[in-house]
Amino acid sequence: MVGGEASVDAVARAHRLPELRVGLHLNLTDGRPVLPETEIPQLLRENGEFDRNMARAGVRFFMFPGVRRQLASEIRAQFTAFHATGLPLDHVNAHKHMHLHPCVARLIVEIGCDYSLKAVRVPSEPVTVLRRAFPDERYRTPLYGPWVGALRRRLQRAGLHTNDHIFGLAWSGGMVEDRILRLIPHLPDGVSEIYFHPAAEYAPSLVATMPSYRHSEELAALLSPLLRDRIAEAGISLVSYSHL
Repeated sequence: MVGGEASVDAVARAHRLPELRVGLHLNLTDGRPVLPETEIPQLLRENGEFDRNMARAGVRFFMFPGVRRQLASEIRAQFTAFHATGLPLDHVNAHKHMHLHPCVARLIVEIGCDYSLKAVRVPSEPVTVLRRAFPDERYRTPLYGPWVGALRRRLQRAGLHTNDHIFGLAWSGGMVEDRILRLIPHLPDGVSEIYFHPAAEYAPSLVATMPSYRHSEELAALLSPLLRDRIAEAGISLVSYSHL
């Protein structure tokens, strides 16, 4: 998230871990933009931050050409900022999956080609798998399925690589060891992305924006020797988008 307050520290850590594959997490919904406010006023609210009302912002993306031009400028600025880090671009996705919006998806594809974009996350979580792994819980089929299909088709036409499945939507903030252990035997064939929100401590900013997330437990899951053993026993290969 190149406009984030801790982005400089994040980039420094990534450079110390050359085997880590880092993607661009486009942000169009929270906090401040990369560009000056004066260049993209139609994307922002009175406080100079992005519109947190995603439905309202999405309608404006559709309705107003001037808004789409400013949207394109901000997306390009975030690609440029990532390129300036010197890190290889492993993949792209958007905060709160805003790249499901057709206007955002189109701009990512068009602009990304100038920045060696090769892969994009598709937020497609198979409810049937969740029901098998956790039969005691109830899961509803998401209403945004057609948007997921449209995004996948757009990316395929552009020759970009994608994941087949994703896990972390229904359990966002709760991807702890026990859940992953129960999920592994039910993972479908293909490429599954499992995503987390790990943190070593509960900073005030995390508590304010994600009060119910179990950040330290998710970090523990990522570091779990038991989980790594179960993954190996299941014959699952750990890959990044660049491996695709």
